[in-house]
Amino acid sequence: MDTPALQLPLNGYIRPAQAAPEQAWLLVLMHGVGSNAQDLFSLAPYVPPQFHVLSLQAPYAMGPDAFAWFQFSVNPDGSRTIAADQEQHSRALVAQTVRQAAEQLGVPPERVVVGGFSQGGIMSLSLLLTQPALLHAICVWHSRLLPEVLPLQVPPAQLAGRQVWLSHGTQDNVIPLTSAHLTRARLEPLPVQLRYHEYPCAHTIHPDELRDCVQWLQGLTAAA
Repeated sequence: MDTPALQLPLNGYIRPAQAAPEQAWLLVLMHGVGSNAQDLFSLAPYVPPQFHVLSLQAPYAMGPDAFAWFQFSVNPDGSRTIAADQEQHSRALVAQTVRQAAEQLGVPPERVVVGGFSQGGIMSLSLLLTQPALLHAICVWHSRLLPEVLPLQVPPAQLAGRQVWLSHGTQDNVIPLTSAHLTRARLEPLPVQLRYHEYPCAHTIHPDELRDCVQWLQGLTAAA
């Protein structure tokens, strides 16, 4: 597994953009806990051709072909206790990887989108709130916002102009729909452009969800 012509802190797969270098965008994707970089790389054929698609693999091995951005335990009340040191390490690696990938591909931050499913979505939200200068937008599927990251959030003015796709399944039995509602409530007062949608599915990306998110991605390029 490699990223051709790129030297990055994290491993992954890349599909090059089919656009002139000065018009190309970058979409960085991060999988959920227990999965790997191949998972979201399977979405690459659906992503608009203007995008380089870079699917990253988390640094912590859980088993054969199973990785996590950080480990966690579920408490009796349903809350989660995370390995804070692992989360901090992964967040730093993600930031470095996004920055270096954009630089090496010649893509400016205003054409960088970072996204993820479940725990990968957590990492995307955390990156937006702590280092928004690295990106223009995030897309988050079936995820939640880490309370541990909120004290690190930059002043709201630094988030101006950023765009957010946030979607969730109404029958999600892994991360409840209430988590998406809490994330939406946190983002709505901020100067970001938020697109929020719910779909009739569990902890998986619904076909309509993928279609609508791809249209949103296409809209980002059209508005540039």
